[in-house]
Amino acid sequence: MKAYRAVLVGTGGIGEAHVRAAEFTQGRVQLVAACDINAARAREFCEKFNVPNSHTDYAKMLEEEKPDIVLIASPPGMHADMSIAAMEAGAWALCEKPLCASLAEFDRIEASEKATGMRTACVFQMRFSSSQTHVRSLLNEGTFGRPLVATCNTLWYRDAEYYAVPWRGKWATELGGPTMSQGIHTMDQLLHLFGAWSEVRAVTDTLYHDIEVEDVSMVHVKFANGARASITNSSICPRQETYLRLDCEKATVELTHLYAYAQENWKMTPADPDNSSAITKAWENFPDDVGSTHGAQLVAMVDNMDTNTVPLTSGDEARRTLEFLTAIYKSAFTDTTVTRGSIKSGDPYYTVLHGGHATPSP
Repeated sequence: MKAYRAVLVGTGGIGEAHVRAAEFTQGRVQLVAACDINAARAREFCEKFNVPNSHTDYAKMLEEEKPDIVLIASPPGMHADMSIAAMEAGAWALCEKPLCASLAEFDRIEASEKATGMRTACVFQMRFSSSQTHVRSLLNEGTFGRPLVATCNTLWYRDAEYYAVPWRGKWATELGGPTMSQGIHTMDQLLHLFGAWSEVRAVTDTLYHDIEVEDVSMVHVKFANGARASITNSSICPRQETYLRLDCEKATVELTHLYAYAQENWKMTPADPDNSSAITKAWENFPDDVGSTHGAQLVAMVDNMDTNTVPLTSGDEARRTLEFLTAIYKSAFTDTTVTRGSIKSGDPYYTVLHGGHATPSP
């Protein structure tokens, strides 16, 4: 069982999650270096978490450390170039969300994958819990009947101090508001459960914060299987909650949490309680509980590296979610319904999420 050498770029708040993820692999991933443009912060991080080597230059770290895996936790505007550089250096990349700034950037990443034989996966840890796998299997097996309606709410709160960080709240560096930075997780989880989306109708607004990007978005979705969903993403909700509800013919399935979840956060309500023994028995057959952590996703990526297979949040699956997010912004800015597959090269939304309708800061 090969041990993979990993490096981390970006030692901000999410950096510790990547340290814990490496530890979760029980030696399969060894974090050998971390990089930050702030030398003091990089050194302090490495000392705190017993990471052997500290760097301030990303390219130099790649050259000197020769990693197998690059964990990317830098500001979003840097993700595409850093992912490509990692692959060109012979490493696989596990990159924080959002993976990149546009479908055009995604296609650059995909071209680099083909050229190098390496892979880049987006951090969508909500897909990798054991309970998510269980619920998805039951949906796919038809245990709950046909999917009908979903509710997907990311109701979070971010204060002025949060947006005072220079790269936040700007199109060029954060890439969007709560649609891209907060709600992206549960929306991706919904797509993983309900399958292919077919059309989107959305509105966005900036109701409270003094920022370029939206602080709320509301979306109506039609899925290829005929199901419908309503989505709210917000950074202006003092009582924070993440809520996913799936209404099917035979049962309602709910997940309520904030930033992470485990088996205990799920609930199932049968449509016919008097004749629900089969559904209840299937529901209660949960596997050993593994939560929605970076560690669960990193373990899965190690398996992909062992077998040279495509990670779950790479390739077509990653593009599907990014296209969905792009469609939300296009629908909101153009006041139209956007269908899947309609945003192609030559469309202004293919190259930038706001399609030129917003005016970013200089």
